[in-house]
Amino acid sequence: MVERWGVYELTLTGPETGNPFVDVELTAEFALNGRVFEPHGFYDGDGVYKIRFMPDAVGEWTYVTKSNHADLDGKTGQFTCIAPSANNHGPVRVHNDFYFQYADGIPYHQFGTTCYAWAHQGEAMEEQTLQTLANAPFNKLRMCIFPKDYVYNKNEPIYYPFEGTPLKNWDFTRFNPEFWRHFEQRVRDLLQLGIEADLILFHTYDRWDFENMDAASDDRYIRYAVARLAAFRNVWWSLANEYDFMPAKEESDCDRFFQLIRDHDPYQRLRGIHNGRRWYDHGKPWA
Repeated sequence: MVERWGVYELTLTGPETGNPFVDVELTAEFALNGRVFEPHGFYDGDGVYKIRFMPDAVGEWTYVTKSNHADLDGKTGQFTCIAPSANNHGPVRVHNDFYFQYADGIPYHQFGTTCYAWAHQGEAMEEQTLQTLANAPFNKLRMCIFPKDYVYNKNEPIYYPFEGTPLKNWDFTRFNPEFWRHFEQRVRDLLQLGIEADLILFHTYDRWDFENMDAASDDRYIRYAVARLAAFRNVWWSLANEYDFMPAKEESDCDRFFQLIRDHDPYQRLRGIHNGRRWYDHGKPWA
């Protein structure tokens, strides 16, 4: 059983040969009373594939998988979604154009802070950060998916998002599942504290060349991040920190990123972007 707005995780075994991150396509249709969601799955290494789904209604959900690989295609099942627990109010949504509220109708008043690279500081500092947040008033935290190179953030992270070696020898077609498992655990930790995780996808404070990926690698990274993280109800998407300070990206790239998330996120989590000097046009339909 999974509570409403919780996460149902389907785990499958499939091919390890070739490059599963690019060779294998996997989705699942989750259905209840004629409503259908189709989240994308992801490769988690060692022949393991996962699909995560956030049920938004109580009842008996059914699913069927779709894949270009026979071992992963046509898998069916069902699970029961039960009422949410007391502190589970669902994801935050826009209310009446200018306000926020949780999915259960409770108003959400944002008291946010920023810890850009906290998830890349090692166990001791990360646990200390969580203890500090547990006793703080904040209910939203801005944080980077990629590590950051800036004042107070000069350490090498323990994990990197791609296979390869630092500083710039990366295979952008192969993700490092250990990095992503660690990062998503930090998102879960924030969820347990009742804190929204505003996830920054790109930034320019980078010595690892992640900001300079080509368009195909950018898009692959976004799709993988959405597949792994969108099911967590506390996730928000921030396309970039100071998007206009990124020399390798044009505003048209940001437009594409917005549309890519819109098309791959079945829950339509909140989407925004952070600027330095030049405003992004938030009147665009995908923002």
